[in-house]
Amino acid sequence: MTIHAFMAAYKRVWEGQDSEGFAAFFKPDGRYHNTPFQVQDTPQARADYWDRIKLQQDIEVSYEVLAETETGGIAHWTVTYQVASEELFQIWAKSTGTGLPDRKPGDPLPRMELDGVLVAQLAPDGLAEEVRIWWHSRAFSAQTDMSER
Repeated sequence: MTIHAFMAAYKRVWEGQDSEGFAAFFKPDGRYHNTPFQVQDTPQARADYWDRIKLQQDIEVSYEVLAETETGGIAHWTVTYQVASEELFQIWAKSTGTGLPDRKPGDPLPRMELDGVLVAQLAPDGLAEEVRIWWHSRAFSAQTDMSER
């Protein structure tokens, strides 16, 4: 697998909300660093982490490969999605280290935008040995004009 094929698969499993598919394109002992300080290093840990995408709706992933090597590469990616549950919104708020945007009871959940970089090291058989991502996110309220992105 090349970085181009990896990113196409990453897009497919995110938009398809496919936790098992995500876990499957790693070597059994492969490592996925979703932040610099957290790593999912077993197939079950990767699938469990990826399960949170099931709390997203209307997912759109885009990416650009920035560098390709014989064993991997670097890509810039962006994702937008509609938060589908209060649980996901709370996870996001805690993981970003920011406070919750002002919301009144009954206000709609926001649409999120994530902007990140991915570095992948791939094995000769094409499976991922190690993937590291760095990302930041922001929430759009119902009043935010998405054309401002």
